Amino acid sequence: MKILIKNGRLIDPASDRDERVDILIDGGHVEKIDREISRTGKGAEVVDATGLVIAPGLIDMHTHLREPGYEYKETIKTGSRAAVRGGFTTIVCMANTDPVNDNRSVSEFIKSKAQAEALCRVLPCGAITKGLRGEELAQIGEMYEAGIVALSDDGKSVRNAGLLLKAMEYAKIFSLPIVSHCEDENLAQGVVHEGHASLLSGLDATPALAEEIIAHRDIMLAKYVSAPIHITHVSSGGTVGIVRDEKTRYGRLTADTCPHYFTLSDDATLTYDTNTKVNPPLRSGEDVKAVREGLRDGAIDIIATDHAPHDVPSKDVEFNLASFGIVGLETGFALSLALVHDGVLTLKELLRKFTENPARLLKLPYGSLRDGSIADLIIFDPDTEWVVDKTQFESKGRNTPFHGWKLRGKNRLTMVNGKIVYRDPAF
Repeated sequence: MKILIKNGRLIDPASDRDERVDILIDGGHVEKIDREISRTGKGAEVVDATGLVIAPGLIDMHTHLREPGYEYKETIKTGSRAAVRGGFTTIVCMANTDPVNDNRSVSEFIKSKAQAEALCRVLPCGAITKGLRGEELAQIGEMYEAGIVALSDDGKSVRNAGLLLKAMEYAKIFSLPIVSHCEDENLAQGVVHEGHASLLSGLDATPALAEEIIAHRDIMLAKYVSAPIHITHVSSGGTVGIVRDEKTRYGRLTADTCPHYFTLSDDATLTYDTNTKVNPPLRSGEDVKAVREGLRDGAIDIIATDHAPHDVPSKDVEFNLASFGIVGLETGFALSLALVHDGVLTLKELLRKFTENPARLLKLPYGSLRDGSIADLIIFDPDTEWVVDKTQFESKGRNTPFHGWKLRGKNRLTMVNGKIVYRDPAF
């Protein structure tokens, strides 16, 4: 069935478009975009987008869906439901499942499970090393054939620089980006950022240096073999500076950060709320400013959620014992819209970090809306205010520090491959 979207403001960074249009969807593709479309053929559903923004579907290149192995925390089905509610039409799931996605069979399982149950596109990220142990390379070629779009031992850094160098040589062959979790485990012995807040709380602390050392090392290794390298969940102002500086000399370097790193500082951990325990940890107020500046000047290319759902027992314990991570698929875009409201980014610049840039990095045919393109899109109101209620999440995870927050900006409709998969009851 055809769908006609009327009177919306289309913002498509990839085509540098920002104008009021009508969009006609036929099957899984955009048939036509024009200022006025009146003839659609029989049986077209009309969606009135007056006063709202139409954008390409958002891409989250860093999520944890927990399946296989930890289905009590999240499943591909529940994670995808959270994704489309938050405006994401494509998500990339990390490899730290059980069993680890370090071989063809697990990659194929994720793909088949997603095809059967997911409401959005779910693409697997393969492990760099077997079992994430940092001792032996995973089956990179076979995982590539099975459909992985990146490589990462996320949750751990590859300690052995020589082994990581070999992985980068393989990644270069398959044009797969290495998504680098930057953490020197010998320095990262704490649960919060080392700074004034940790002095007050008395919690074990990790210095920003633990991230910065590995970020610099991994960039140097990638440059040595001319391989693509992506620094993920940047939290430190020092890392922002390293990435900014190295980008002037190396064109295959990209980076992302997450909404909690430009929204919260380590002062939030003074409440001892385990929902503020993330890895890397929330940093100082100066780091928050540096991350926002990195987003503004382009040092940081992409915003990802690092959606990390946990069951209640994993968080309802002492801070030192609690699991790291927060959920982000249902709040990530709305939190990021604060960058627009605060004048850090324009709306087009923000959307580029959720659409065009991750699509280019992962070589995906999504992230843009034009005649003939795949019909993945969202319709959102950048100004509507709403209150975060974790009890209403589609995700199984309730581990968010943003419960009760009033956010400005809300997704109203999500379409994947020409099919409406989420619609706000108020729209």
